[in-house]
Amino acid sequence: MVLVIQSDTLVAQLHSNSDKGDGSVKYILTGEGAGTIFIIDDTTGDIHSTKSLDREQKTHYVLHAQAIDRRTNKPLEPESEFIIKVQDINDNAPKFTDGPYIVTVPEMSEMGTSVLQVTATDADDPTYGNSARVVYSILQGQPYFSVDPKTGVIRTALHNMDREAREHYSVVIQAKDMAGQVGGLSGSTTVNITLTDVNDNPPRFPQKHYQLYVPESAQVGSAVGKIKANDADTGSNAEMKYTIINGDGAGVFSISTDKETREGIILLKKPLNYEKKKSYTLNIEGANTHLDFRFSHLGPFKDVTMLKIIVGDVDEPPLFTMPSYVMEVYENANIGTTVGTVTAQDPDSANSLVRYSKSKLYGIEFRLLKG
Repeated sequence: MVLVIQSDTLVAQLHSNSDKGDGSVKYILTGEGAGTIFIIDDTTGDIHSTKSLDREQKTHYVLHAQAIDRRTNKPLEPESEFIIKVQDINDNAPKFTDGPYIVTVPEMSEMGTSVLQVTATDADDPTYGNSARVVYSILQGQPYFSVDPKTGVIRTALHNMDREAREHYSVVIQAKDMAGQVGGLSGSTTVNITLTDVNDNPPRFPQKHYQLYVPESAQVGSAVGKIKANDADTGSNAEMKYTIINGDGAGVFSISTDKETREGIILLKKPLNYEKKKSYTLNIEGANTHLDFRFSHLGPFKDVTMLKIIVGDVDEPPLFTMPSYVMEVYENANIGTTVGTVTAQDPDSANSLVRYSKSKLYGIEFRLLKG
């Protein structure tokens, strides 16, 4: 015999054909929980529970009952086995075993891209009624994401979600039993979703024209300036290389790329001379090195700017017209006789006044002639 008992009440009655109602029959109960969870009225055969039963702790009990003669203690009929099944009621809310969840999905993904599947479990009996039938819904995170009510699969709900516009989302998913009907119990979990970067932004110079001042005394091989194009992407998607593509300064200057700062470093290749050339022009290109051809329609993934380099004048010392002089004078020449002339010129300006004085750093050789 199987008795199906709800977990909050338990009532059953045993009756023997030998029982004439005169109290001569005694009912006894043995087995799981007999005398503790279940007690029997030995005269009437009524069985009842001493406390509420929880199906999630134990689904059934096996008991044995027997009717005996109260005077002789002899069995009046064979022992009967009773299986008491605890019938389920909806007393357990769905629970998410994991969470909060932390997941990522690439930006610009197609609408409907799967992000994560969440699962809630319900301790109630899945074979009885709708107590354990869970339906998923989204409480927070629309219109960006959706959830399949049956499977718990979270998907993107918009086209081309842009990381540069918004990177982080907090999505709250609810699981409700009773197939989502009114009165069902529910539980929720949070899914933190981060959009990961793709190369969907070309580099761009903030200005189309730049100007740089470089003194003519700058050393060959030295860095004389920097330039930078901005890229809204991150990591390898923002890496770029700078190139001088043309300009009258292409042979005088070069450019290298600092991978950490993503700057273009202008280097001097040849000496500068203000008096010969006072300015140079460079056309510089900044181009991404890691392209994603899915987004080629958003390109080109490079930009060009013009850099004008102004050569600064530096005060340079005068230069003699000859590296050394040889002068001849007669041995009996009078004091104050002009022996010769040296000339020097200021390279900064041909009209600059040059002053002369004796110096051991510059040699003049005199030859005495017999008069």
